Amino acid sequence: MTATHAAGRKLKDAIFDANQACNEAIKIHGKDKVTNATIGVVLNEEGKLATLNTVEKVFREMDMSELVAYAPISGLPDYLDAVTDLTFADNKPAGYFGAVATAGGTGAIHHAIANYAERGDAVLTSDWRWGTYDLICNETGKHLEAFKLFDDALNFNINDFAVKVDALLKKQNSLLVIINTPAHNPTGYALSSEEWDKVISVLNAQVSTGKKISLLVDIAYIDFAGEKNSTRAFMKKFSDLPENFFVMISFSMSKSYTFYGQRTGALIGISSSQKIIDEFKDVSKYSCRATWSNINRGAQALLVKLNADKDLAAHYEWERNELYHMVQRRADVFVDEAKACGLRIVPYKGGFFIAIPADNPAAVCQKLHDDLIFAVPLKLGIRVAACSTSFEKMHGLAEKICRAMK
Repeated sequence: MTATHAAGRKLKDAIFDANQACNEAIKIHGKDKVTNATIGVVLNEEGKLATLNTVEKVFREMDMSELVAYAPISGLPDYLDAVTDLTFADNKPAGYFGAVATAGGTGAIHHAIANYAERGDAVLTSDWRWGTYDLICNETGKHLEAFKLFDDALNFNINDFAVKVDALLKKQNSLLVIINTPAHNPTGYALSSEEWDKVISVLNAQVSTGKKISLLVDIAYIDFAGEKNSTRAFMKKFSDLPENFFVMISFSMSKSYTFYGQRTGALIGISSSQKIIDEFKDVSKYSCRATWSNINRGAQALLVKLNADKDLAAHYEWERNELYHMVQRRADVFVDEAKACGLRIVPYKGGFFIAIPADNPAAVCQKLHDDLIFAVPLKLGIRVAACSTSFEKMHGLAEKICRAMK
């Protein structure tokens, strides 16, 4: 009975499938014996969901009417101002800005793909990627093509990026490029300042010929990548770009506020033209009404309250940074032990995940089940969640993966 474009669709999500298998093992063997390296949320050292006390306190003190009332379609104005400030910190580029509230970072990505890629065209991102990009492209009548994120030496592959951009723009008049950095999912990689210069140079060369470029930067994990201004320094490079070079940034409350299920985020636009920003706000508002209508008012109001109170904001940042350092300590153990045992991993800079290239990821993950270790098999390798694996269980994990691969 489905329409032809929907016929045969069936969601298979490797991340949630791996987590489900892990939970089944926990029921049989107990939590202490099972290593859960699957899910993209921060678990504390006892294996429970980690939350931020300041966020919880503010949320519980909010008036019920603030939690349940409708929000404006584009989002609360104070929320949009706050997320714009939080996104850039001290690195706001020169230009005009607009923002729209979205259903998490995923909603922001949806709106960018829906409105800035032509139906039937390709969207470009890296081969190591979050699989939901593919789903959103398919859902909105586009398709995803990939450049190789790394060369043979595991350096950022600017050459393949340039080749793929050029090839697509020989067939298309416009192109949407998605780059997930810093703390890339699933590798933990981050583009350096020099790599960003090369990316922008490649795209500028295309816009100089009259092609239209839209760049979406997915920063979902940025607050688990390092000091807030150093991780955002690249954003100043988006100053005074040509009018036909439009930049968007997807903001999410899920990780930074441990507010995963409240589904609150934003899409922020940056342009040298106010006219382009006005258009962005119009089409984004239209897409909001046509998908979720409006989003969680309570989460928006919570962020506004936190951001407006300097003492609360400072304490929130301190708590969040404690979680960041906890995840980083776990990742450091894995990186050091991988080097010691000869396990080749993708360069890790920060964030929730570490990636291990593998020829047969599913078979390796299946073998790891013998040791009650659960990780996520991807097309190009294995994703290990430092966010959910305790410090104690991280010890020895790299060696066990190395042995399973052999």
